[in-house]
Amino acid sequence: MEVAVNLEIIQKKIGQACARSGRNPEDIKVIGVTKYVTIERTKEAIDAGIKNLGENRSEGFLEKYNHFGEQAKWHFIGTLQSRKVKEVIDKIDVLHSLDRISLAKEINKRATGPVDCFVQVNVSGEDSKHGMEPEEVIPFIEKIEMYDHIRVIGLMTMAPHIDDPEQIRKVFRKLAALRDSVREKGWSHAPCEYLSMGMSNDYDIAIEEGATHIRIGSKLVGS
Repeated sequence: MEVAVNLEIIQKKIGQACARSGRNPEDIKVIGVTKYVTIERTKEAIDAGIKNLGENRSEGFLEKYNHFGEQAKWHFIGTLQSRKVKEVIDKIDVLHSLDRISLAKEINKRATGPVDCFVQVNVSGEDSKHGMEPEEVIPFIEKIEMYDHIRVIGLMTMAPHIDDPEQIRKVFRKLAALRDSVREKGWSHAPCEYLSMGMSNDYDIAIEEGATHIRIGSKLVGS
């Protein structure tokens, strides 16, 4: 199906989720996850009005970035290896996967200016998921105040891929509560306003629980 048609369906669903939860659809940022699709399909997404694109591997990101440059805002959504930081850090707009001090240190060393980051949290506790434990988040964010090129704009998580909406909802709700706890600290290096959560299979639940950035791949651009 055409990306524009998919986007229309998604926007309708976003509108419905916002209506149910008393939110404004304009507060939801759709990130088109183009990691599995071609340059041509990515162009179709940009032409359809998707201005935020997500990639999870440095090679795939650099290929798309070299092709489209500043036609899009670039979100790095996968685990970023420390040795790859220098290749991508001044080209991405947002990093969704800050999860360790060694990465923070490398970003601070390589970036030429402040980098907007989401701290990745493994709320569900699954072994297959990356991210820090919820109880590690506040001490971690406190510690990275010394790195002046890092700005924590929010928290990110992935819910388990299950059919039970209530279990998914609990994960998102826990992340939102944790975000509130960080925000209450009033740290200038960590305004922590946003929540990056919700993917193709659960973004409507994520929106109901406060998501500001939803990462959509298969339902938007296919796989």
